[in-house]
Amino acid sequence: MKKVWLLPLLLLFPASVRANTVTPAFTQGSMNATTTTVQTVVETVEQKVYGGELQSWSGTNVTPSSDITGSNTTWTVTAAGEDFQLEIVDRPANATTGLVLLETIDIDRAITTNATTVSLSVFSQ
Repeated sequence: MKKVWLLPLLLLFPASVRANTVTPAFTQGSMNATTTTVQTVVETVEQKVYGGELQSWSGTNVTPSSDITGSNTTWTVTAAGEDFQLEIVDRPANATTGLVLLETIDIDRAITTNATTVSLSVFSQ
């Protein structure tokens, strides 16, 4: 029990700490360092192109039997023996989204980057 008071007393009076002086053994020098890094990024790009609903009719030397938007409409050549053309485009929209998927583009690519860093350090005392 007598030694219990010794610990607080030692904490109040710390001993001084000293370090020895270190003298480098070199006077000058240099250092070369080369770092090479290779980075590869692999990516997939998925692109979808959407459009709206489309209905169109075009033609030359043709006559519709009734309203051109009707499903039962028939087309006849107006001047027999002459050139004729009829183009009907019906692109219905998706019932849920109201859009039409026109095109899907998928791109897979890898991008590689090479980097080299060279450094020279010269020092002296």
